[in-house]
Amino acid sequence: MASPVGRMPYLIDGHNLIGRMHGLSLEDPDDEAKLLLRLRAFCAREGSTAAVYFDGAIVGSRPQPPQSGVTAHFVAPPETADGAIARQLKRLGRQTPNWTVVSSDAAVASEARRRGARVESSESFARRLTPSAASPTEPEKPPAPSGPDEIADWEALFRRKAD
Repeated sequence: MASPVGRMPYLIDGHNLIGRMHGLSLEDPDDEAKLLLRLRAFCAREGSTAAVYFDGAIVGSRPQPPQSGVTAHFVAPPETADGAIARQLKRLGRQTPNWTVVSSDAAVASEARRRGARVESSESFARRLTPSAASPTEPEKPPAPSGPDEIADWEALFRRKAD
């Protein structure tokens, strides 16, 4: 039996989603960090988890530990985020129908459906990431860092992006 939609875990094509997010740009050197902050707030609000895949990691960069229900995977060339998502779907096996893949990439969506996962377009998911219009005067606050290790991870990510 599939879990309720609000608790369903997500596999997210990170750069595909950034390209469809209001207020985010693929040209911004901090685009991944900004998306991760929004996803952490969303997952905390929805009681769900997400694994986000980004292309173009620096070779030798260390994996990012899960934070606030969100795990970031920076995929080093020649590998792609699309390929990493496909492999994760294969690894999930019989659990795949419990997951939703977020991407507007036709090949990623096709592979997800073939494996039995649900698919949500990046455009649709981006709208759900935006705080509701019901509280326009109260900006959404990202979750606070969980400790010195998380702060160090963010600092390392920003330094890597600056180089």
